[in-house]
Amino acid sequence: MLYRLLSKLLDYPDADLLDALPETRARLARNPDLDPTERRVVADFIDHLEALDPTEAQAAYVLTFDLTPEHALHLTHHLFGDDKNRGPALIDLTEFYKEYGLELAANELPDFLPLVLEFADQLDPEEARMFLAQWTKVLKVLAGNLEKADSPYAALVRLVENRAQLVKAAA
Repeated sequence: MLYRLLSKLLDYPDADLLDALPETRARLARNPDLDPTERRVVADFIDHLEALDPTEAQAAYVLTFDLTPEHALHLTHHLFGDDKNRGPALIDLTEFYKEYGLELAANELPDFLPLVLEFADQLDPEEARMFLAQWTKVLKVLAGNLEKADSPYAALVRLVENRAQLVKAAA
């Protein structure tokens, strides 16, 4: 559930997301799969979103992720930038998704963190951690960049990074 929840919270804060925050908070409180630290981080982020006017939340999201390349939620951007090698990496990831029966819409890039998390949520927990482990370095850089900007989104990215690192620590 954590990956799906983070996927939603890291996506654009549209009216549906903002309207669902009270229900999300209630589900968060009932979920036994989250440790207390994870639960607190997500609850704090929900508090942050609820304190903002919808227009403020949306403007902050655009400023954070769409107008600041160092905060891009497209993970391969942090590896390749606009280099030609990014294309094959995106194709490989798309093909990996297809092996699991996931077909992307024509306008979706497979490395968009909310999509990556949505996919990870469909895997069993260990497989999800292994899948996310390949992004550990990128998640660390992204979280660090967000922390430098004092973005509340940094804590959510750190949760994903911490879950992904559990695999590396166990290996």
